[in-house]
Amino acid sequence: MADPLPDPAGGGSPLPPPIASGLYGCCPRCGAKTLFRRFATFADHCPACGLDFSAFNVGDGPVVFLTLGIGAFVTILALWVEFTFSPPFYVHILLWIPITLVLTVLALRVSKGLLLALEYRNKAQEGRLRKD
Repeated sequence: MADPLPDPAGGGSPLPPPIASGLYGCCPRCGAKTLFRRFATFADHCPACGLDFSAFNVGDGPVVFLTLGIGAFVTILALWVEFTFSPPFYVHILLWIPITLVLTVLALRVSKGLLLALEYRNKAQEGRLRKD
């Protein structure tokens, strides 16, 4: 396993793995479980280390990845079920709409936390044409 990366803000402790931010709601700087205020809503800041979460902008990135990934997965499964079992149309509605919603909602928290941690770790900023 690779050695933990140092804090890009200059702190002495190593950073927690980015996936911990999504799975457990860990702060990307100190590792405290303070990233989310509600299920998929970020807190304003980390009470343990003071990192301002509102400075990060994950935007619609997680939703785009989830829509494409889960949409492709569910479409493949729906086609397989259709060609293998040939169920009535209402079975597809009763099966795939709830599965898509549940997978998307459950994966949204993980993907938002992961993307915020990666933004922090890589010091992501808005694109600029020249350095100010």
